[in-house]
Amino acid sequence: MSGPYPAGLFDLHKIFTAPAVLLDTPSVVSAAMELPHVVVIEDEGIIAAAVAARLRSEGFSVDVAHDGLDGVELVEQCRPDLVVLDLMLPGLDGLEVCKRIQRHRPIPVLMLTARESEADLLVGLAVGADDYMTKPFSPRELVARVRTILRRAERQAERQAERGAGAGEKVAELLDVGGVNVDLDGRRVAVDGQTVHLTPTEFDLLVQLARRPGVVFTRDQLLADVWGYRDGSGARTVDSHVRALRQKLGAALIRTVHGVGYSLERPG
Repeated sequence: MSGPYPAGLFDLHKIFTAPAVLLDTPSVVSAAMELPHVVVIEDEGIIAAAVAARLRSEGFSVDVAHDGLDGVELVEQCRPDLVVLDLMLPGLDGLEVCKRIQRHRPIPVLMLTARESEADLLVGLAVGADDYMTKPFSPRELVARVRTILRRAERQAERQAERGAGAGEKVAELLDVGGVNVDLDGRRVAVDGQTVHLTPTEFDLLVQLARRPGVVFTRDQLLADVWGYRDGSGARTVDSHVRALRQKLGAALIRTVHGVGYSLERPG
């Protein structure tokens, strides 16, 4: 991975010393529970080892790959609960890896990047990443984001199971705002009758806004309700996902209230 960090040592120092910025979460996992399994795909050995060690200390089972091709193979073999994926990898870059591992089933992905480019981040979200972190990062923040993404995936699975159990017993819940049709039960979105693919996080963000059209949500509210981040960290995550939704659904649908947040607008 190319980047501004000399020999990886600066990254390692930051990973172990950066201040924590997210809500603390329990680190003790019952021995009776199956450990959540994470695959880390990172070509900088010193960073991969530090991330894996931190996750293991917090109760996760971890496997590591150091290039894109090995990462894809490892994910296919062990079917992890989540992938921590570096954007800049040898062999296959992180974007191609993300597309390949999502081919057969959705897998939660937390992308790591040393680049601040908004275009890179939007492409990462478009190919299926649930969230991203910019290096250097706090290890506690990484663990908290991993836990939050896994909780959200678990809730989605529970909702799908409930829909299957109650099939035919209730009318599907639909939202229709400005030509955007949202099927909450099927987690499907259509614009003017054409299906639009959204990532799980994009869908949850859209639903949060669409349930109360015209209401302005602050970034902190969206971070808490959609991502589960409760200290305001990650405002750029909200901005990036809003930009991704505008690209897919139309720029006029979501209004920016400068200095406050966002609102989903009904056509006037």
